[in-house]
Amino acid sequence: MRALAGRFKVTQEGIVFALACVLFLGFAASLHGFLTSGNIIALVRSVSILGMLGLGMGLVVIGRGIDLAMIATMVVAVSWAFSLAQTGMNFDLALLVGAGFVIVVGCITGILVAYADVPAIFTTLAMGLAVYGVGRAYFFKIDVQNVPDNAGWFSFLGVGRVLGVPVPIIAFAILAAMVYLLLRWTRFGRFVYAIGDNLLAARIAGIPVRNLIVAQYVVTGLIAYAAGLVMAASVASMSTRIYNSTMIYDVLLVVVLGGVSLSGGRGNVRSVLVGTLLVGVLLDGMTILNVSYTEQNLVKSIILLLALIADSVINPRDEQTAQQQQGDI
Repeated sequence: MRALAGRFKVTQEGIVFALACVLFLGFAASLHGFLTSGNIIALVRSVSILGMLGLGMGLVVIGRGIDLAMIATMVVAVSWAFSLAQTGMNFDLALLVGAGFVIVVGCITGILVAYADVPAIFTTLAMGLAVYGVGRAYFFKIDVQNVPDNAGWFSFLGVGRVLGVPVPIIAFAILAAMVYLLLRWTRFGRFVYAIGDNLLAARIAGIPVRNLIVAQYVVTGLIAYAAGLVMAASVASMSTRIYNSTMIYDVLLVVVLGGVSLSGGRGNVRSVLVGTLLVGVLLDGMTILNVSYTEQNLVKSIILLLALIADSVINPRDEQTAQQQQGDI
């Protein structure tokens, strides 16, 4: 019996997955058209961008950080790349310039957190405002940047299908596999978990903590940039108004709900996938029920609050983890 109990240990991830299944079955039984193949594909496609952003946020949270500048970096980098292409620059080169901008922002953020000892939550909040301000003041003047005519292959990224499966879903699956391999089978991934679990012990063990923190924010920024490109390809434009939306809170909801601990060192790609599944089913059901946008945000905010409370109970901060150390949120 003990072996059986250990095998079926109750976890936050398991609870969330069970809730997602119950919610899915409930909507399937009560909502007309919910269980059609078209709606299921549309459901997964609609949350693929959120899931991609969740993978980036999950990586940095596992390393005991947070990136509230993720949406601003995504919006500005993609919009600037499109603006450069509209003025005559080769589209592929413009995308590389956007990626370079993301790397610079990630390096600055990581340096402030790792070397200047500024708490990540304040650093990334300020960086988000600064990045968005610089973008609107110097890189582009209008709210919506359309995909340029010379984009060529780019539109396939958003509207194409492979064996009947939309490319955004495939992109999400590929990115999830890449992040899984990065965290599970590389030294970088092991070091990220070590830093999140015990920063002081990781430093004593000789892990290059500061450099690794910088690398975390660079990788997270690049993941956000990839998600932004898929999003822009899907609608043939990038709207800077996304920065003022609730998307960053939706990303945090996916991460915390799935069981990635804000204390660091706990969580994985599966946690993000489970959180994305529940949020996707919930949003799809509320949309079919014609729940207003304001009421949807209220529901999501309550769920996020409950997830934060659950995280504090399941993963309590001891005296060591409660200290404001480098990279701590």
